[in-house]
Amino acid sequence: MKVAVLMGSDSDLDRLQPCLATLRSLEIPFEARVLSAHRTPADLIAFVESAPQKDIRIFICAAGGAAHLAGVVAAHTSAPVLGIPMDNPPLGGLDALLATVQMPGGVPVASLGAGAGGPVNAALMAARILAVANSDLAARVDAYRAAQAEKVRAKDARLQEKL
Repeated sequence: MKVAVLMGSDSDLDRLQPCLATLRSLEIPFEARVLSAHRTPADLIAFVESAPQKDIRIFICAAGGAAHLAGVVAAHTSAPVLGIPMDNPPLGGLDALLATVQMPGGVPVASLGAGAGGPVNAALMAARILAVANSDLAARVDAYRAAQAEKVRAKDARLQEKL
């Protein structure tokens, strides 16, 4: 089972690196592509329609501005679509957030937050969805969560030592 990570522009790649790193750390295979809902719509639709043959089960779509990428993908698949509204100028991501959360009924797109947390949360949500049917992945997700908790405990212990 694979995840497709789609971005509307290559300028989003640096901000999506935490998503890709999280997928790698959880041993989830993925494809990453630059495909535009506006500039390469035929290529985007062809990619989405070919996904079942590639065992792609979830789409993570990152876009700013009008953020139509996730919506176009959702219109052409029954697989889960996770939208990351990118915080680009001139409106700081508000436009992308609104485009992502205002999908019409029957075309669901989950929104995973603008800003630095969005890409990691998208990878983790994809992992949790896939883990429903994969006990090995579920164990890796649980281990990831335990490691996060341990990091917080270690930070708290350092703080307590300073007080």
